[in-house]
Amino acid sequence: MKTLSSNNLKLLKVIHLLCAFMWIGGAFSMLLLLSGIHPAESHEMYMRSLSLKMIDDWLIIVGANGCIITGLIYGIWTKWGFFKHRWITVKWVLTLFMVLSGTFAMGPCVNGNVYSPDEIALYTSDNEVFWNNISQTIVWGILQTVLLIATVVISVYKPWKGKLKK
Repeated sequence: MKTLSSNNLKLLKVIHLLCAFMWIGGAFSMLLLLSGIHPAESHEMYMRSLSLKMIDDWLIIVGANGCIITGLIYGIWTKWGFFKHRWITVKWVLTLFMVLSGTFAMGPCVNGNVYSPDEIALYTSDNEVFWNNISQTIVWGILQTVLLIATVVISVYKPWKGKLKK
């Protein structure tokens, strides 16, 4: 298999890092928005929910997809491979867990709290579904952020450096 040139490898690294920044920045932004703003009025609840959805759609999802795509390119067209090193395998497992849990556990909670502007009356302090979605988003958001930090640490320190046996 042909490998990437030095310049293309550097470009790939820049794109991968930018995507990781988007994903991590989005995760921190969502947690700050969830923990730092406590809306009382229906229009405030709507705007926070819409802001969370925009961060999810434009930072987290784009960043996560970019990391997966660039990770696939790393795996196919560089010496790193997919399972050559334990630390890369762990990163793939963590990444796939985060993407799947974000898609099927956290995403529906974030999206489920964005009602149409015509339904703004649904944003009330006694809307159990809304507040359950917020609670689930906080729990999954903390887990995702911790795992993202762990992935960065793994990328920098490259523990378990030994190659996997074939």
